[in-house]
Amino acid sequence: MKLFDGLQDIVRTDVPLAPYTWMGIGGPAQYFIQPTEVEQLAEVLRRCRENEIPVHVLGGGANLLVDDSGVRGAVVKLAGEHFASATFARDRIQAGAAADLSRLVLRTVREGLTGMECLTGIPGTVGGAIRMNAGGAFGDIGNVIEAVQLMDVDGVPFTRLRGDLMFGYRSTNIISRVVLGAEFRVSEDDPHRILNQVKQIWMYKKNTQPLGKRNAGCVFKNPRGLSAGALIDKAGLKGSRVGRAYVSEKHANFIIAEGDARASDVLKLINTMRETVYKRFEVYLELEIEVW
Repeated sequence: MKLFDGLQDIVRTDVPLAPYTWMGIGGPAQYFIQPTEVEQLAEVLRRCRENEIPVHVLGGGANLLVDDSGVRGAVVKLAGEHFASATFARDRIQAGAAADLSRLVLRTVREGLTGMECLTGIPGTVGGAIRMNAGGAFGDIGNVIEAVQLMDVDGVPFTRLRGDLMFGYRSTNIISRVVLGAEFRVSEDDPHRILNQVKQIWMYKKNTQPLGKRNAGCVFKNPRGLSAGALIDKAGLKGSRVGRAYVSEKHANFIIAEGDARASDVLKLINTMRETVYKRFEVYLELEIEVW
């Protein structure tokens, strides 16, 4: 691996990506890179840019479908304490991009800090959640962000403050490939009240979503003023199956993978859902999940 001389400790080749995604599907990454330090990450990005190597950044793999053929180029997954740590103050939280979002929310409850409970039950990492402005009926991560630390393709770190950031429905104006971390705005409150709110949100999700099943979250974004799940349900697609992938009976905007399901099964099912909904309602469903 002359390309990554001196970085052999963090670079592997032909690594299957299925174990790194919630769907448990996907072929290998040509290069699988796990930097543990900012300097390593910067060097990886510089070398990839200089050699025209495509770069994909992998968070928790919660909203991702990887093709059966795998991914050409470099898949970068931040690793180590530096990228996964979080520090708490009275009204601020600083978290690394690799910090687990669910654990972060639970810690805010223990610390008696309110503001992030709207993210209860959302899987993945802080970095991945920021890139897509993850959220749901109770709020989005963009609502509580004060600043985001980023790195450009030349390996240069920089910060964007709240005034420079725009968050929309499952979208942001962040174009940098790599999120390093973020600062969140919180406030002190009664831990019991926060815990009750978290419990209510969790029960809502437990009753309405196929938790515990292999899935990548909501497949499609909700069209303006409409529910993608309701449209798919009204189109009679609940339970529809291609191979070992099927539309959830509990929430029609979720695709469940079982056994040896393949990405090709999921993609065919996605196309069927899109085409059927369009024929019935003349509404085009835009993907929320990311496909590599």
